[in-house]
Amino acid sequence: MELFRIRKDIPFMRHAIVLNAVSAITFVLAVFFLVSRGLNLSVEFTGGTVMEVAYSQPADLEGVRKVVEGLGYAEVPVQNFGTSKDVLLRLPAKAGQTSGQQSETVLSALKAQNPAVTLKRTEFVGPQVGQELVQHGLMALGLVIAGIVIYLAIRFEWKYAVSAIVANLHDVVIILGFFAFFQWEFSLAVLAAVLAVLGYSVNESVVIFDRIRETFRRQRKMNTVQIIDHAITSTISRTIITHGSTQIMVLSMLLFGGPTLHYFAMALTIGILFGIYSSVFVAAAIAMWLGIKREDLIKGPVKTATGNPDDPNSGAMV
Repeated sequence: MELFRIRKDIPFMRHAIVLNAVSAITFVLAVFFLVSRGLNLSVEFTGGTVMEVAYSQPADLEGVRKVVEGLGYAEVPVQNFGTSKDVLLRLPAKAGQTSGQQSETVLSALKAQNPAVTLKRTEFVGPQVGQELVQHGLMALGLVIAGIVIYLAIRFEWKYAVSAIVANLHDVVIILGFFAFFQWEFSLAVLAAVLAVLGYSVNESVVIFDRIRETFRRQRKMNTVQIIDHAITSTISRTIITHGSTQIMVLSMLLFGGPTLHYFAMALTIGILFGIYSSVFVAAAIAMWLGIKREDLIKGPVKTATGNPDDPNSGAMV
């Protein structure tokens, strides 16, 4: 399915050096901010108090959020849990207060705003649990990356695989760099978005590399640069359809999903945009610089007894 067809190939690789230089600078800055500032980890990772309160009517989340902020808790996740009358709050640990004192203080403030509010449950997430979540999250990220590496190594010749792996890691590091620079809260939902971006980005790289291999087989007179430009140009319509429809959905979450989905949607937005960029200018360019060529698609000559390449029955080469 195509919305349109571009008749003349766009010379993407003509600008590969400049755009990859910009990408390298962005990558280095992302690493710098990750090392210098670190991630602003949420309660799930650092430990704190989880409260669930219930209202007799649908809860005013914005009003609840203002009450909590008035107690000195900035950017505390406040979201509906189960029904519109139930609200879940995640409070970070506060020096000089126990988990019980935190929940009592918050409940008193909420009752002052609405006497009908009741406490359904309160739980303390200890630092040990948070550390385990950090370890499990890193393990999940590592397993996904390892799975992608194995998949690419099986599906493609090593030059294509290395290029796609570099592009995928490029996307993940830049997403984390944004969260480190702006000190946005990094929660389990954001981690899920990062894992989703990994799969989304590798899919785009696979589509482009499949088209490059197909073009190598069909176009005998084109050189490598022309083939890459043709392959990318021929997938633009498909890219606009798939990424455009996905981005519309993600933007709707970003604009109308409220604070609960804000950072999840933000991570997906950054990942989708950089996923398109990296697949075209990072993965394809690295593959070009690694020296992909038509001969990479040929496993090797198979000679018969005669070895005559002009004889259709001799099978001189496969």
